[in-house]
Amino acid sequence: MQKTVALVLALGLWTQSLVWARQPFRAAQAMVVAQEPLATDVGVAVLKSGGNAVDAAVAVATALAVTYPFAGNLGGGGFMLVRMSDGRQAFFDFREKAPAAATANMYLDKDGKPTRDSVVGWRAPGVPGTLRGLELAHRKFGQQKWADLVAPAVRLAGEGFPVSYTLSQSLKSAGRPRAAAADSSILTAGGILTQNPESKRIFLREGRHYEPGEIFRQPELAATLQRVQKSGASEFYEGETAKRFAKEMASHGGLITLDDLKNYQAVERVPLVGTYRDTTIVTAPPPSTGGVGLLQMLNILEGTGYEKAGLGSAAATHYVAEAMRRYYADRGEFLGDADFVKIPLKSLISKEYARERRASIDPAKATPSSVIRQGQPAASESNETTHFSIVDAQGNAVALTYTLNGGYGCGITVAGLGFLLNNEMDDFTVKPGSPNMFGLIEGEANAIRAGKRPNSSMTPTIVLQNNQLHLVLGAPGGSRIPTGVLQVILNVTNFKMNIQDAVDQPRFHHQWQPDKLYTERGFSPDTLDLLRARGHNVEPNTFGVARVEAIQIETTPDGKRWLAAGQDGRGEGKATGY
Repeated sequence: MQKTVALVLALGLWTQSLVWARQPFRAAQAMVVAQEPLATDVGVAVLKSGGNAVDAAVAVATALAVTYPFAGNLGGGGFMLVRMSDGRQAFFDFREKAPAAATANMYLDKDGKPTRDSVVGWRAPGVPGTLRGLELAHRKFGQQKWADLVAPAVRLAGEGFPVSYTLSQSLKSAGRPRAAAADSSILTAGGILTQNPESKRIFLREGRHYEPGEIFRQPELAATLQRVQKSGASEFYEGETAKRFAKEMASHGGLITLDDLKNYQAVERVPLVGTYRDTTIVTAPPPSTGGVGLLQMLNILEGTGYEKAGLGSAAATHYVAEAMRRYYADRGEFLGDADFVKIPLKSLISKEYARERRASIDPAKATPSSVIRQGQPAASESNETTHFSIVDAQGNAVALTYTLNGGYGCGITVAGLGFLLNNEMDDFTVKPGSPNMFGLIEGEANAIRAGKRPNSSMTPTIVLQNNQLHLVLGAPGGSRIPTGVLQVILNVTNFKMNIQDAVDQPRFHHQWQPDKLYTERGFSPDTLDLLRARGHNVEPNTFGVARVEAIQIETTPDGKRWLAAGQDGRGEGKATGY
C-alpha cells in the first residue's frame, strides 16, 4: 500500500512538472513581451512597420496607459534602459518628483504618526514623468514620427477594446470595499477606485461592473492622448491638459501646480555596470535602488559556489536570502536621489565591499535581522508597476519599467482628462523607522524634499555575454522587484535554464525588515522545514515575488540567433514577435 501511494505521488509530481514546464516563445528577428496582450501587439506592429525598439517602447507604454490602468499610465513615472546594437547605452529617468510645496513631515498627524495621505487621495501624487521620459528617449533614438506611435493608444481609448477576464476581475476588486490583505505589507487594490467620483464613473460604471468581452471606451483619455499626439509631451506639462490638471489639483487640496508641471524634466543618466561570472550586468542607477541591490547581491554570491547545493535546496536558498537581507539593510541607510544626497555608490557595488558583507554570512544559520546593521562602505564619492522588454531586428534593446506605485495609484482620475494619478509620495521616507506600503524601512537619505525623486525598486536590466546581448528583463512587484530579477538571472546563469523555466521557477524574497523569508508555492515542505531549522522565519504561499518579463538571445550550435521570451504566468501578458 505504501509503495502504491508513493508511486501515485511520484507520478502526480512528475505529471505536474510536465504541465508546468513551458517552452519559451521564440522568434527569429524581433520580440515584445509585456503584461497586457493588446499592448504587446501594438509594439510588434511598430517593429514590423520599420520602427526600432525605442519607437515600439513609446507605442507600448502609451497603449498600456489605456489597456492596463492598474499600472500603465500617463500619471506616473519610471525608467527606460536602452542598449543599441552599436553598443551605445542610455538610462532615461522619468521618476516622479515631489511638488514644490512638499515638506518632510507633511504626512504626519499631530501626534507624529503617519497618515494615509501618502497613499490615497489628492495629496499622494508626485509630479508625473512618463510622457517627458518617453519623449526624451524618442528624440535621441526614435525613428518613426511621435504622432504615429501614439496613434494606437488614441484608437484603443476612443474606439475601445474588449475587456479581458483579468481586467474585469481587477476592476471588480478595485470597486469592492477594502479587505485585509493576506500580507499586510502589500497594498491591495480592493476598494481603491470607490472614493473618487470620476474613477467610479469611468472604471466602475457606478457599480455596473465590466464583464469579460464588453467594450471599454475612454473618450476623455482619448482626447488627452490626441492632444499629446499632436503637440507632444509639452501639451501634458504646459498646454490645455496641464492647466486643467493643475486646476483640479487646486480645487481638491492637492499640491501639484502648473509650475510643478512646467518645471518637470526627465533626465538621461549613465547606467550602472557590473559583472557576474562571465556576464556584464547593465542596470538602473539611483534614484532606483534596484540596480544597486542587484549588483550588490550578485557580488556577494559570486564565487561562493552556493549553487552546488542545488536549485531550490535549503542551503542554496539560505545563502541567497542572506545576501538579500544585507542589501536591504544597506538600502534603507544609504540610498536616495543622488541629485540631493551623497551616495557611496562605487563602494556599495564594489567586489571589495561585497566580500566584507559576505564574510558575515553563516552558511548554516540565518542571521536575525535585529542584529544586522548597514555595512560601512567607503565615504561618498565626489505593487503596482508594469514592465516590458523589447528587442528589434537590428539588435537594439529596451527594458522599460513604469508605475503608479499602488494598483490604480492613489485612486484619483483627473476629471475630464481620463488618467489615473500615482501615489508615489509614499515611496519617500514618511517617517524614519516606519514601513511604507511595501513594508520597507527607509532612512533620512530618502526624506521628502521639494523637487526630489523618491527611491524606487524598479530594476530594468540588460545582461551581456561576450559584449553581446544576452538577456533583457525587469518586473513589477514593489520591493520584490530586485530579488525577482536576481533569481531569474541566477537561474539562467548558474542553473542553465532556458528563459521560460527561469521565469517560472518558484521564487522567494527577504527584505531585512520585516524579518521574514517569503516563499512562493512550489517549495517542498521538507525544504521549508530545513530553512526553519536554520533560523529563518518562513512565510509560505506568499503573494508573488515580482512578475518578470524577459527576453533571452539564444544561439544554436550552427550559429543561428533566436529570441526566446519568458512571459511570467503570475500575471496575464503576452510575448510575440516575428
